[in-house]
Amino acid sequence: MKKVVIGLIGVQLDQRGAGEERWNRWRPTVSLGQHEDVVWDRMEILTEKAHRRLVSLVQKDLRQISPTTEVRECLVDFGGDAWDFEKVYGALYDWAKGYAFDVENEEYFVHITTGTHVAQICLFLLTEAGFFPAKLVQTSPPMGRDATPRYDVIDLDLSKYDKLNTRFEEERLEDADFLKSGIKTQNAAFNRMIERIEQVALRSKEPMLLTGPTGAGKSQLAKRIYELRQQRGGLRGAFVDVNCATLRGDLAASTLFGHVKGSFTGAQKDRPGLLREAHGGLLFLDEIGELGLDEQAMLLRALEDKTFLPVGSDRMVKSDFQLIAGTNRDLRSDVVAGRFREDLLARIHLWSFCLPSLADRREDIVPNMDYELLRYREKSGQQVTFNKEAREKFEKFAQAVDTPWLGNFRDLNAAITRMATLAPRGRIGVEEVTEEMERLREAWHRPEKDGVGEGDVWLKEMEEMDPFDRVQLQYVVMVCRRSKSLADAGRELFAKSREKKGKANDSDRLRKYLAKFGLAFEKLGE
Repeated sequence: MKKVVIGLIGVQLDQRGAGEERWNRWRPTVSLGQHEDVVWDRMEILTEKAHRRLVSLVQKDLRQISPTTEVRECLVDFGGDAWDFEKVYGALYDWAKGYAFDVENEEYFVHITTGTHVAQICLFLLTEAGFFPAKLVQTSPPMGRDATPRYDVIDLDLSKYDKLNTRFEEERLEDADFLKSGIKTQNAAFNRMIERIEQVALRSKEPMLLTGPTGAGKSQLAKRIYELRQQRGGLRGAFVDVNCATLRGDLAASTLFGHVKGSFTGAQKDRPGLLREAHGGLLFLDEIGELGLDEQAMLLRALEDKTFLPVGSDRMVKSDFQLIAGTNRDLRSDVVAGRFREDLLARIHLWSFCLPSLADRREDIVPNMDYELLRYREKSGQQVTFNKEAREKFEKFAQAVDTPWLGNFRDLNAAITRMATLAPRGRIGVEEVTEEMERLREAWHRPEKDGVGEGDVWLKEMEEMDPFDRVQLQYVVMVCRRSKSLADAGRELFAKSREKKGKANDSDRLRKYLAKFGLAFEKLGE
């Protein structure tokens, strides 16, 4: 491919006299033709009309030292001020847009050693943005009497630099580890999701939607995203956290958008509202599906225009905030039922991530146990550990497929806190574990929903099963009873094996499995 270099004439550095003494001085543009290891097929010298005489001299000298290089003069107009960023950027942008780049047959290089600092910055930005489809080339004077001028090619694809790429990867892993609160999670799907969230958190200011069951960690993750954006993304405002399920009636609009004095009974003074409190920062609206339709419309306006009306006011106020929304509901179903605005869902659904339940991340229970013990020590100032037998007993219970963890991480946090509090001399023993297991089983008991309950007509049949079959069936029934449809239950139960199949048949597989025991999905809730 032909090599083409594009650069500005150096009004000072390329102007070293017209006599023979000019050859004793380093001139950046001329030096491009003095390298034995590279020959430029064409040079495009950008200049204003006032410097055309200098360009002619440089052309003459380049033809002498590199006769095969075609040197062309290209006029640009900086409006008489090469230090005005807007004028310089506009002129170079217009030139690039009008130039017939032929990337199939020519390789381009932008020379950034000449021109004002403003012009050099503009050339860099235009190259980085792709308006100049080129690499950068930088020249420098010789470092000794007999040395030759130097040049360096800079590829803006930084992934090609091994040491830099290693540092970027280390930073990426550190950021992902930060979002996980330092917990060494093993669940592959969860780790991939965290990596995506890390990328979005640092590259996008658009709303983010976190879905998943109550207790899956949405609030904690939102706070970590905020802290990461503070450190790396430049957020300066506050983190404002509100659970929309606690907002009702006029209180909802007043809490979020503020009100003016006298707008309703009890409004004795102006209230700024949480959206204004989040200006320049991050607003986390947990359980966003609980908002009323009026508040949803006001929120949509605030997201799109950065403006909204406080209750009772006729003057718009502004707030530029970033939004993370959380919900444990299926907002798509709420849209169909008329409980949630479709336009708001479209606005907040650009980046949507579903946090799995603790039961779906059983391989992460052990590292989360260690994390909860660490949190207990930080809060109480007391070091608490398990003895070996007690730890093995609790791990086996926690990771068993029939342990439902209905409250997810809240249940695990509560269990560790209780055992640590009751542990004699800071050592959790078998007695504390056994007591906690019974306490959790009692808390999870749902007479109308448990896999095995007094109302189940097939209870006696289960008692005659092998323990292996009994545990499996109990777990399947539990998943079915908390799922809205046979398809939802099948997707959860066969999530791994589905990845290896060309065509999913989750519903059919589940229906046949239940039929082996004389059961039907539709009857399990009765």
